[in-house]
Amino acid sequence: MPLIGCDAAETSKTNLTQVYVLGTIHSNHVDSETYSLNVLESAIRAASPDIVLTEIPPDRINQAITSFRETGVVDEPRTQVFPEYTDVMFPLSCEMGFRMVGTAGWTRKIADDRRVALERIRTDPSRSREWADYRNSQREFITKLAGRGDDPRFIHTQEFDDLIENSRYYYQEYFDDDLGAGGWTQINRAHTELINAALDSIKGQGLTALITFGTAHKYLIHRALANRADVEVKDAAALFN
Repeated sequence: MPLIGCDAAETSKTNLTQVYVLGTIHSNHVDSETYSLNVLESAIRAASPDIVLTEIPPDRINQAITSFRETGVVDEPRTQVFPEYTDVMFPLSCEMGFRMVGTAGWTRKIADDRRVALERIRTDPSRSREWADYRNSQREFITKLAGRGDDPRFIHTQEFDDLIENSRYYYQEYFDDDLGAGGWTQINRAHTELINAALDSIKGQGLTALITFGTAHKYLIHRALANRADVEVKDAAALFN
């Protein structure tokens, strides 16, 4: 007999993928007291994920996983700059048994092309006003953070996401076309397409997924998740209680 009414609703809910979007601060975890690597580790344990969607490109993560399993050290260059992975996530994956998936849209060429394009814009007299608007927006963002940029409870709020989005306005408006695949619109679209593909692969299994990206990307990841009926987005701030 098919399930109906409340029984059907409850069964459907249990099949949703539980998703946490965890904003990370990369190398700043090493020096921060409020969002240290130990604090990050506790949050990951609290989330108890079955799968972690990482800010590591798909073509890099297998090398990172293999080197860690064989030697205890991550030798993949892109991954090495992220202590949240080398010092926390990879060791925990062995202990907790979760799977790690590469969902970052970055490539070395994209990063190199973006660096060259930004330098060209910075030194172009005809675009000095644009560059000044962009730099002023970054300074204003730092001021409005008021020293809370490494507070994980603040990071995982709508207020923080709004500050990030506003701070990226000029960068996106002025430079998107110049930066191509490395522009704010395009690179975040690449990230979210990979995230969606990973979530598609576990759809309907009732698993818990932890998405770990730098804090600036978080608001766009949430926006992409809002279009999915198969996930339940959990409050990541609760992981720090």
